[in-house]
Order: sequence, then structure tokens, then C-alpha cells
Amino acid sequence: MTEALSSLAETFKNVGVSRAYGPAVTVDGEELIPVALVSFGFGGGGNSGPGPAGAAAGAGEGPAAGGGGGGFVLPLGVYCRGGDGQVSFRPNTIAVLAGLVPLVCAVGYSVRGVLRTLRRR
Repeated sequence: MTEALSSLAETFKNVGVSRAYGPAVTVDGEELIPVALVSFGFGGGGNSGPGPAGAAAGAGEGPAAGGGGGGFVLPLGVYCRGGDGQVSFRPNTIAVLAGLVPLVCAVGYSVRGVLRTLRRR
């Protein structure tokens, strides 16, 4: 189990700002730096004891371990520097709207709850 955790830690060692901002590229005379929302997660567990008394044959005999992980990347847009040297952010409209859906839903449910409470008084 220790080896697996060490391997996993080594894999995710470089997760951070370097994953959220991509390398600069030049397109039509503009320098572009891609920006993304990056999220990773992983977990694991183990059991070194015997299984429950009523377990099926072969189940829970000896030590067991497992783990898993996953992640996602949401491209938010690019920072661009034009020929005049001004830096601006150009959002990826579809990705930003998709990222705002949970926030809009939460606000909607909250407003609905407040309005129902006020109506009962």
C-alpha cells in the first residue's frame, strides 16, 4: 500500500498552477496563454483483518487494498497580448456558462426557499 501511495504522490507532484496555465503560443501575432480550471482527486483504503463471519467463501480472506482517482479540466479562456502590448482575458463562453450552472441552480433554490418562507407568514 505504501508503494502505491508513493507512486500516486509522484504522479500528482506537478499538479498546481502549471496545470491551470498552459504554455504560451503565438497565433496571428498575438501571444496566447490558455487558462483552465483543473481538479484532481484520489483515495484508497485497505483491510488487513479477516472478513465477517457470514461472508462468502474466498471473500475477506487475507489483506486487501484498493484505490482510485479522477479529475477534470475545464478550459476557461485565454490571456492574450496584442501587438500593442495590452493584456486581456478572452473567456470561453460555453465553458464559463457550463461552470455557472451549479451556482445559478443553488441561487434559484435559495430564492425559492426564502419566498416560500415569506409567503407562509
